[in-house]
Order: sequence, then C-alpha cells, then structure tokens
Amino acid sequence: LSREQTNQRGGKMYIQDKVEEYADEIFDRLEKGAHMYFCGLKGMMPGIQDMLKGVCEKKGLDYDEFIGKLKKAGQWHVEVY
Repeated sequence: LSREQTNQRGGKMYIQDKVEEYADEIFDRLEKGAHMYFCGLKGMMPGIQDMLKGVCEKKGLDYDEFIGKLKKAGQWHVEVY
C-alpha cells in the first residue's frame, strides 16, 4: 500500500480505500471473529470512521451498533497518537 498509488476516485491511496475495496471480505471475516487493528496518527481515524459508516449504511447495518459489537467482543483495536 502506497500513497503513490491512486484510489478509485483518482486521489492518493489510504488504508480506508483498501478496506472499502475489500469491504465484503473484511466484514465477513469480522462476523467470523477476525480482529481489526488501526495504529498511527489520530488524524487518520475520521476518514476511516467515515468510510466504515458508509460501508455499514450500504450493508444496512447501524455503524455504532456494529462497532460496539466489535468492541464488546474485543475485536476492535485502535492505537493512535
């Protein structure tokens, strides 16, 4: 993954672009117990959260409920600074 690549909209490539690209597979794995880790600058989280909200909306899921379920199960890990 490199910001020198371009995303589907022609902008710089970020992790949220790849997560969105593979959303069906990622959400399926999360439903089966996979863990999601985000580490880095805290400024990246709003973009990631916005992308996840959009994916949840497309899938008919409530974002807050979905993330809450992951947190309760210990599958959601965020280490930002």
